[in-house]
Amino acid sequence: MARRAAPAAGVAVTSLMSMPAHRWWLLVALVAGFAAARAGVLPEDRADVLYHYYDGDNVQIDGPSLLVRKNIRETVSLFANYYVDSISSASIDVVTTGASRYEEERKEYSVGLDYLHDDTIMSIAFTDSNENDYKAQSLNISVSQDIFGGLTTVTMGYGRGSDDIFRNGPDGQPDGIFHEQADRRNYRLSVTQVITRNWLLGLYYEAITDEGWLNNPYRQTRFLDPGSSTGYSFQPEIYPGTRSSNAIAFNMRYHLPYRAAVHGGYRFFTDDWGIDAHNFDIGYTHPLQEAWILDISYRFYTQSKADFFSDLFPFQDSQNFLARDKELSTFVSHALRFGATYNLLRDGWKFLEKASVNVHYDHIIYDYDDFHDLRFRDENGAPLFSPGQEPLFDYSADVIQLYFSVWF
Repeated sequence: MARRAAPAAGVAVTSLMSMPAHRWWLLVALVAGFAAARAGVLPEDRADVLYHYYDGDNVQIDGPSLLVRKNIRETVSLFANYYVDSISSASIDVVTTGASRYEEERKEYSVGLDYLHDDTIMSIAFTDSNENDYKAQSLNISVSQDIFGGLTTVTMGYGRGSDDIFRNGPDGQPDGIFHEQADRRNYRLSVTQVITRNWLLGLYYEAITDEGWLNNPYRQTRFLDPGSSTGYSFQPEIYPGTRSSNAIAFNMRYHLPYRAAVHGGYRFFTDDWGIDAHNFDIGYTHPLQEAWILDISYRFYTQSKADFFSDLFPFQDSQNFLARDKELSTFVSHALRFGATYNLLRDGWKFLEKASVNVHYDHIIYDYDDFHDLRFRDENGAPLFSPGQEPLFDYSADVIQLYFSVWF
């Protein structure tokens, strides 16, 4: 299950605005290249083939994605997407609690359509995601409306997700004992405004409610235990059964006279678990000759910890809720992205209108303020530091995305 050792870079909820890093950064390409319809205009007919690779905290994730979108007449656009994560993990969450490296595969299928009526687009999409111990289905609907002569676009959306959580046994298959469920809902509102012919501004709001089993059946917390050789022992995490969160964001894009563009944005996230998070990003896009487009961007993220998070509890069952997930701790991350697009077939070829090859590379650094690294041991396996005195954890990750797009 990818979530049990997912790298952190935000609050771990099923929202694009606040998802774990490897998913957030991989979806940047999907959002930018495979963007949903803008009100009044259906997306173009196209096909995209993506390969993604993530490496960080001894976690490797890679796999392909294929998306095809086709318009029917001038009012309906259909799409289908196939996405795979092949995961191999020996992250700090795994090795410090006595578990061994695991390997698994997650497959995701999505289908949907956009329907255009005058200046309104109504959209619906269904996603099914499967791995051995986690199955998730979600349905999303939205309505976008152009107003004020197309200068303003208002979009409202609703999503409903249902998750089934299992626990694998030694054979890598569900043990047949543990089975929990979670229900997830999100409500979205956005306004996109054309300020001038070169300046575009977007405002976004999202409310998320989660209910059910919201923690991880594999992850454990630690507590002081004088009777243990290490000075501490472990017990399973205990989370609340509900979570409500809100996120508000804005971004802007300004086109420069020489065909280049700058963009930036800010996002604020808060929830009833005590987490407040801030995200800032800025970037620059530059055309080079007629065929190349170069991109560079920087992202800064910081968050406070959950109320029930602790790296080391004073004793077993010291409070009602217990968490030691590093994604719920206090940390900051810095991400630098480089990208290049090469436009092929600018004059078309047979039934193809155009094509492009795109590559993006991201380097992400994480620094944790209250999550300690327990891996420092002597040659006999004894801890080198007293409980709570271990070095703070940090790591870096690399993400590569390579995708090929054709329009027809």
